[in-house]
Amino acid sequence: MEKPAGRREWLGLAVLVLPTLLVAMDMTSLFLALPQLSADLGASGTEQLWITDSYGFVVAGFVITMGTLGDRIGRRRLLLAGGGAFGVLSVVAAFSTSPEMLIVVRGALGVAGATLMPSTLALITNMFPDGRQRGKAISIWATCQFAGGAAGPVFAGFLLQHFTWGSVFLVAVPAVVVLLAAGPFLLPEFRAPASGRLDLPGVVLSLTAVLLVVFGLKQLATGSLVLPAAAIAAGTLLGIVFARRQLTTASPLLDLRLFRNRPFTAVLVALVFAGVAMAGVGLLVTQYLQSVLGYSPLVSALLFAPMGLGVAAGTMTAPSLTRFLTPATAIAGGLAVSAAGSLLLCLGHGLVPVVAGITVLTLGTGPLFALGIGLVVGSVPPERAGSAASMADTGNYLGGSLGLALIGLTASAVYHGVFPAGTTLAVDVTQAGVAEQAKEAFTDALNVTGVIAAVLFAGLALLVTSMRRTEAVVPEPAAVGR
Repeated sequence: MEKPAGRREWLGLAVLVLPTLLVAMDMTSLFLALPQLSADLGASGTEQLWITDSYGFVVAGFVITMGTLGDRIGRRRLLLAGGGAFGVLSVVAAFSTSPEMLIVVRGALGVAGATLMPSTLALITNMFPDGRQRGKAISIWATCQFAGGAAGPVFAGFLLQHFTWGSVFLVAVPAVVVLLAAGPFLLPEFRAPASGRLDLPGVVLSLTAVLLVVFGLKQLATGSLVLPAAAIAAGTLLGIVFARRQLTTASPLLDLRLFRNRPFTAVLVALVFAGVAMAGVGLLVTQYLQSVLGYSPLVSALLFAPMGLGVAAGTMTAPSLTRFLTPATAIAGGLAVSAAGSLLLCLGHGLVPVVAGITVLTLGTGPLFALGIGLVVGSVPPERAGSAASMADTGNYLGGSLGLALIGLTASAVYHGVFPAGTTLAVDVTQAGVAEQAKEAFTDALNVTGVIAAVLFAGLALLVTSMRRTEAVVPEPAAVGR
């Protein structure tokens, strides 16, 4: 039997949730600041999308590399280095003077952010070898991630009432200071004993493949098809080359053989598409509250908070569901609840269906994040925990960024289809003659987003039910590494 974790480990967990809060707050607070910074910097609709999702796409491109790098050079070392860089870049972002500068800095923040999440999850596996305690720790970690997502807009709303939009980036700085001060004393160092060399060609292939696909998706907004199709095809081809290399190299960045495990694969697919739905809904709802319903940034933040609090409540209560249900049943049932919440966003317009919809939607995702991530990390030996954690993070971030891009573009298409004379919502609602038309068109876009999210969650619920047939042969996370 593994030795239970002591006081130092639980204090270390408190330090580890700081990077989690950092990343979540950085993403959601930017949603609320988007109208103000867009007007101040003169950002176009396409530049607004780049500002919001460049961070997540870069994280998705680098997180596999960083997870494996942490296994090789030391997980605590990488976490502290990435946290320090994140703090410095947050200050630079706060004082950006153009959309192009902010896009570049957000990309650099993505590189730093890619070091944080896989390092925290991997260190949890080191600090909590007891399976029951590790499950509780991961549940707390996931809860704090989404509580941070809820707190981000609240802090941002308060800041935007008194300061410029750049202040929302400075929220990260105090958390970085605490991490750098306490981390060396409370967090253990871990380095895989025989990790081999870092696969640099694999790093280049994975990053290039992701960026090409991202570029192609973004260029779809311009109306041209030739260049986007070529970029997506080239990125897909490089992704295939990367996958073949990972199956043959002695020290792969990504152990693709893990995908033979059906529950492992189902959870990763669910993380991607749940991220698509949640990010797309979040982007539309924050703009709806401010530009359509006319609430101030602070009030909008408070009204948006149930989206993060719903996930936090779902993740915190998820472990207790396994007393009565299998993990697959709990996850699938939660996703079905999320589909029902998404449909509430289609019921006309107004504050009540929107707030009720995002609350129910996110509450249902709790079991996926708490139990699913625990399953992914618990499916590998401790020395590969960084790599496994990076897969979960890649799915999460890639899904979120795809949601911002694809659902954002879909909503934009609906908006301009209903209101052809419109430019962007932030501009159109300030024009006396067309403001009401703009609000009605954006409401239609929000309704369509609700339908898309409902279809995604319902499909994921069906996918996860296939886990039931194979759960009996999957080792429980508590037994891994013993």
